[in-house]
Amino acid sequence: MRPESRKLRRQLLALPVLAVLGSVGVPSMAQSVDLVTLQLRRQDGVLALEFVARLQLSRAVQAALERGVPVYFVAQATVLRNRWYWRDERIARASRVWRLAYQPLTSTWRLSIGPLAQQFASLAEALAAVARTSGWKLADLSQIDPDSRHYVEFSFKLDTSQLPGPMQIGLTAQADWEMSIERTVRLD
Repeated sequence: MRPESRKLRRQLLALPVLAVLGSVGVPSMAQSVDLVTLQLRRQDGVLALEFVARLQLSRAVQAALERGVPVYFVAQATVLRNRWYWRDERIARASRVWRLAYQPLTSTWRLSIGPLAQQFASLAEALAAVARTSGWKLADLSQIDPDSRHYVEFSFKLDTSQLPGPMQIGLTAQADWEMSIERTVRLD
């Protein structure tokens, strides 16, 4: 195959991807994530995290979802111990990944966390399940020194690195696909 033919073929294959990403110049709805609550709890010998977020997806992300492109949300929490003489020591790290996809045959939204999956009738219901977590184990209390100061670094984001490869091209310049929040909470 000649180089011109290959280039034309790649461009034609990229057209559906560009349609999903949305066109330039079309105003889009603001995408955001706001943390309503973020709490640490000591219960049953573990340090657990609870959070409630308010999610609002942009039109480009909603259009991609409606066309069957799965979207991934990632929450990460790291428990750290303060040290004055060196970098803070990492005690534990935990992460959760939610995979949200539209099922056109059943007109339902499928939300997966690892091997577990649940069906929802609407996108709002599925997003409400992503935006609320309680009892998430971060570390055993035996790992936490009572004489030291500890804190937790928390982040929640829309993970574009798990999108299909062709869709990742040019996403760094598109604000429609940027959704993240980071917080630090002191452990009392």
